[in-house]
Amino acid sequence: MIELATLTLAEASRALAARQLSSVELVEATLARIETHDPYLNSHVTVMAESALEDARAADAEIAAGRRRGPLHGVTVALKDIYDTAGVLTAGGSRTRLDRVPDRDAETVRRLKAAGAVITGKLATHEFAHGGPSFDLPWPPARNPWNTDHFSGGSSSGSGVAVAAGLCLGALGTDTGGSIRGPAALSGVAGLMPSYGLVSRRGVIPNSFTFDHCGPLAWTAEDCALLLDALAGHDPEDPRSLDCPQHPAPVSMAGLRVGLLRHYWEEDLKVAPEMVAACEHMAEVFRRLGANVETARMPPVQDWYDVKITIAESELFNVHRRDLQTRPRDFGQDFLSRVLGAVCFTAQDYVAAHRRWRQLRRAMEPVHERFDVLIAPSATGPAPRLDAHDTANFWRYPSITTPFDVTGGPALTITAGFSGSGLPLGVQIAGAPFRDRTVLAAGQAFEAATEWRNRRPVLHAGPPPAREKVALPVPVLPPEGDRLNEIRMLAAAAGLPDDDYVLALIAESAPHACAMARRLDRDYSYSDEI
Repeated sequence: MIELATLTLAEASRALAARQLSSVELVEATLARIETHDPYLNSHVTVMAESALEDARAADAEIAAGRRRGPLHGVTVALKDIYDTAGVLTAGGSRTRLDRVPDRDAETVRRLKAAGAVITGKLATHEFAHGGPSFDLPWPPARNPWNTDHFSGGSSSGSGVAVAAGLCLGALGTDTGGSIRGPAALSGVAGLMPSYGLVSRRGVIPNSFTFDHCGPLAWTAEDCALLLDALAGHDPEDPRSLDCPQHPAPVSMAGLRVGLLRHYWEEDLKVAPEMVAACEHMAEVFRRLGANVETARMPPVQDWYDVKITIAESELFNVHRRDLQTRPRDFGQDFLSRVLGAVCFTAQDYVAAHRRWRQLRRAMEPVHERFDVLIAPSATGPAPRLDAHDTANFWRYPSITTPFDVTGGPALTITAGFSGSGLPLGVQIAGAPFRDRTVLAAGQAFEAATEWRNRRPVLHAGPPPAREKVALPVPVLPPEGDRLNEIRMLAAAAGLPDDDYVLALIAESAPHACAMARRLDRDYSYSDEI
């Protein structure tokens, strides 16, 4: 008997190849599991039951006829609901796109189907892959399967939850500031942000053209590697797609040069002791495997965050500018609280951020020369409660995952322990651009040497209890005076309505956005181009 609920993608692939399991059996078990457990978890926006069963029957017939396409043939994969699916709603979690049904698959979806994967559904996302867990959107926020009162991570929230709960064997997410690695960390799965340009973004609703990465979440690093094999490759329709060879994986961890970024918790951010212990534990496991582990340093987290937010929020505002100008109240408050801060950035700030970005990437060159991989926390602690979410923290504190979106290299989150309350602790392994195979090999070695992948969440069945919606604080409009006049001028220049709600949200983010701009206003050399 095969216990379908605890199969990894790799194990299911081997069972399908050996004809010990059929794709139809796997899909039927998956659909039953979704029906039983997802009312508690809210991971799915759309369940594609009919097409999944049809594709599973086709996969079984091809495998039986000796035409197996590869490791993904017949396995179940689900998609964050910003990946275009022909004929299937792709709304990006937003009220503004409730009627959006693409007529073409995203390139990544096309590649998964070509590899024989069975797409079982579309998964919950924070609005347009941005914002936090919101109760004012068309779909409720996904809930952490380890404790449903807690956050699952975002913005690929449904992707992390569905994999952790065994509602699919793999999922696609996106990562612009940590949106694959955050859900992987808090939901207790593996999540890979591939090197920028390695996986096509074509057909994926954009967040930031400069920093969007598309990648997999699955139960193990090995599973993520199998998904990456199908996803990676040059796409001429994606202007940022790169045709660069990946470096081969190391044969073993012996001699691997590992850098532990202690300044992340000693200087840059407040990190829970349990998370620090998980990072130290990972470092010690690598030492036992023969790696050389030393303390490493890169530019402070805040420096990377200033660059990312200035560039990414400016781009995101431009993507949604027409709806922001004509129907801002149709967006969720959390999304608006972030994107409206972009009106405070000028063209000078956007260019300065790109020039600072060049300096930061240059500062990483000796770090990548010295170390094969870097270890850092993927979160500042275990998953917080959903009712503890505070949008203002987006502006107050830098994200612990964002630096590696800006370096452009790969970063893999895997579980490296559990908190005293039983919540996962995720640690990220990062590398230089196109060292994805090295990062994945390190993750596989760590998982093989530890027991953390043997623990699964205990799920609930039946109707969920009544849950109170969590409302964000009502934004406060500044009193009449110079500050409010300045906010009105910024809103008018961006084409936004003179709406007290909109103006109050801009006022909340303005001090933080302006502080970022001041930090980026420095002297640059002529060589620091954009």
